[in-house]
Amino acid sequence: MSDIVTEFNDYRAKMNDRILSDDNKIIKRIFNLDTNAFQEGALDVKTKELLGLVASTVLRCDDCIKYHLETAFKLGISRAQVVETLGIATLVGGTIVIPHLRRAYEFWDALEASKS
Repeated sequence: MSDIVTEFNDYRAKMNDRILSDDNKIIKRIFNLDTNAFQEGALDVKTKELLGLVASTVLRCDDCIKYHLETAFKLGISRAQVVETLGIATLVGGTIVIPHLRRAYEFWDALEASKS
């Protein structure tokens, strides 16, 4: 797997474990709510991931963008679908999201490279 993908996943796992080790009820409930929100419901999981990607891009959260990109990749969402989603996010968010768009492309490319 690509270095940027591995580094992101390793750091995220380490810090999530650290955060959850404090056993804070509010934080644990927020983590649980996030997990449950992306389960199958009236909207399918792929649609929810793409919605999460739009929101994360508009809010300019690089960690969130990476998380949703990797999940989308694992779900088999195509590059074309991701690019169209990022186009919507850029339209909604404006030019200020372009630096995040660059990093999103870099991360998606790394995900694709890790497949081969």
